[in-house]
Amino acid sequence: MLKVKNLTKTFSSPSGDVNALKAINLNIETGEFASIIGKSGSGKSTLLSMLGALDIPSSGNIEVDGVDIAKLSAHKQTAYRARKIGFIFQQYNLIPNLTALENVMLALEFGGVPKRKRKSRAQQLLNEVDIDEEQQLRKPSRLSGGQQQRVAIARALANKPSIILADEPTGNLDSETGKKIFDLLHKLTRSEKTTIIAVTHDMDIAGRTDRTFQLKDGKII
Repeated sequence: MLKVKNLTKTFSSPSGDVNALKAINLNIETGEFASIIGKSGSGKSTLLSMLGALDIPSSGNIEVDGVDIAKLSAHKQTAYRARKIGFIFQQYNLIPNLTALENVMLALEFGGVPKRKRKSRAQQLLNEVDIDEEQQLRKPSRLSGGQQQRVAIARALANKPSIILADEPTGNLDSETGKKIFDLLHKLTRSEKTTIIAVTHDMDIAGRTDRTFQLKDGKII
């Protein structure tokens, strides 16, 4: 379970302090698919960075299965990201000179999976997201946007994370492909009990998640 208590993030700027997040409180159950909506500048990406231990809050707590990740050392936060969190980005962020298979195998390497097991695990994951054997050997430039996002999802699943954080996962896709990606993510919450938190501007997607949180000026409303 994910519990966020009085989470605040303040940035310094030449014109004064900017309060990006203001006393955020939320609970998300294990296996729940939650969406976060809000206008640009409302704090969505900042909140996602906090949940993924990519940034440190100014104050407050972020508890994952009873552990406050905001108070972990930098080394333990890195381990937390590698073992507990899967990231899916709007721009896919695949390594261009590696094949789809190699992209997923690299994530497994970072996760400490033994070399002899990486290829079969990567192939299994890519098959599960409907990337066939021939496509697995292609580099990202030879895959469609939907295929690249499927590879990114396989990579995010590589180390069996408890939580997947998705930043506009369908933002660069047409509506039909976006729906397929959403359905794939939704299936994961049911079959793998994976908690998924997605930042999205797509109200159709937000309306079909288990719960939707709206951010406005750094606050949940």
